[in-house]
Amino acid sequence: MSIRINNLTLSIDDNKEVLIKKISKKLKISSKDIKKLTIIKESLDARKKNDIKFNYCVDIKCYNEKKIVSKIKDNNIILQEDDKGLQIKKGDIKLNSRPVIVGFGPAGMFAALTLAQNGYKPIIFERGEEVDSRTRTVEDFWKTGNLNIESNVQFGEGGAGAFSDGKLTTRIKDPRCAYILEELVNAGAPEEIKYLGKPHVGTDILKGVVKNIREQIKSLGGEIHFNSKLEDIKYENNKLKNIVVNGKELECEILVLAIGHSPRDTYEMLYKRGISMEAKPFAIGVRIEHPQELINISQYGDYHNHPRLGSAEYRLTYKSEKLNRGIYSFCMCPGGTVVASASEEGRLVSNGMSYHARNLANANSALVVTVSTEDFEGDSPLSGMEFQRHYECLAFKSGGGNYKAPIQLLGDFMNDRPSTKLGSVNPSYLPGYEFRELKECLPNYVVEGIKEGIQNFSKKIEGYGMEDAILTGIETRTSAPVRIHRNKALESITVKGLYPVGEGAGFAGGIVSSAVDGVKVAESIINQFY
Repeated sequence: MSIRINNLTLSIDDNKEVLIKKISKKLKISSKDIKKLTIIKESLDARKKNDIKFNYCVDIKCYNEKKIVSKIKDNNIILQEDDKGLQIKKGDIKLNSRPVIVGFGPAGMFAALTLAQNGYKPIIFERGEEVDSRTRTVEDFWKTGNLNIESNVQFGEGGAGAFSDGKLTTRIKDPRCAYILEELVNAGAPEEIKYLGKPHVGTDILKGVVKNIREQIKSLGGEIHFNSKLEDIKYENNKLKNIVVNGKELECEILVLAIGHSPRDTYEMLYKRGISMEAKPFAIGVRIEHPQELINISQYGDYHNHPRLGSAEYRLTYKSEKLNRGIYSFCMCPGGTVVASASEEGRLVSNGMSYHARNLANANSALVVTVSTEDFEGDSPLSGMEFQRHYECLAFKSGGGNYKAPIQLLGDFMNDRPSTKLGSVNPSYLPGYEFRELKECLPNYVVEGIKEGIQNFSKKIEGYGMEDAILTGIETRTSAPVRIHRNKALESITVKGLYPVGEGAGFAGGIVSSAVDGVKVAESIINQFY
């Protein structure tokens, strides 16, 4: 039992001692009576740039919690039961073989961890490399344009999230989120991710966290096999029988399919095998780069250099009535870089990444426009995937090959003229760039949507529409282009024993929601089997 206090406000210069004094005053107790203070949530309020504040939710352990709360009439002060963690009841059907997980991104990782912690000793197959080898492979690609189609920014230990900002912000309200964050901290992530309003780990730290979770799963009896690609599934009477990994056929009773949003060859195999799925909408566009200092000043005003604030973020949305489409920022990376993220030869994809410090010169974000299934040619469930491929191919050709990206200065983009030289912003994308008009590799409605969005966002962030901001083509992997149909038990409606999970199944977006979906699938398996 603890006392929860909501809506505690501190100025930007107040320290923890001030927080304790405010708590003591609200509870009408001495600070010495506080046995334990746990910050549940810390959020920044920068709406008034001359009066930036922090808002807190805290839990307090002290003597006589019930008696203290009973004497206080304040809706922001309540008694809070202690979190007992995940309570999972085992089912009564015997598993004849160990559960198999394909993919070791957030969904597969937390499905595996949950199963392992409950004694199920899962076997994991990941098509890419373990994270250290994968990092060397990716860095070589960024330097040379030498793409490994099996191990890259999309595939390998940690999933696509391992080469991002490690953002843990989510809009889902699920008690499993606390479990996810706790396990990440146990594996080496900063303690602050459990309470910051917009937590992130950073690519550099996340790689170590991923390795530690892998070792925990192994210590609990799990197995992890890298460079191991799922090539086929076989089932009889709608019940899973076998899978094929690297040409070898294996018996399989339970398969958790945590493949991420980019395994197009796996989608094709599943479609060929008759797995029920549908095309789903997503968004495409460009990466936009500004000086990070510009964003800091716009968001924080005179406080932009304050040590408590760090690099500023933004999240922007706009609905075009003319186009009937949403335009929004996505995966904003403060103090980060734009990275080459292709997973197929001859197709170009960009993404964003930040290290934990977020201290590089540029801010970057995806600037994307929604596309619907009506925009895709044909009625195949894979039509959205082919839509992505088409524009990624155009972007590759526009950049001149070898995975150089087409770029254009914002002012030139807005005025339909090619760029010829850089201004104050240096593009961070590797392995290089070519000046091109981005309309060569985007649908007209996306180009028009981006222009309309920039005009609107320039009213919200001073300097957003600066003429020499950099636009880098193209961003296509905002979410999976496919949704694999599943039932209430989170099982494929086609094949019993097949559990599509996470972003690749079309049911999550981002690290935390994917991890939560992985935990849910593990719980469903545990609830049925022992």
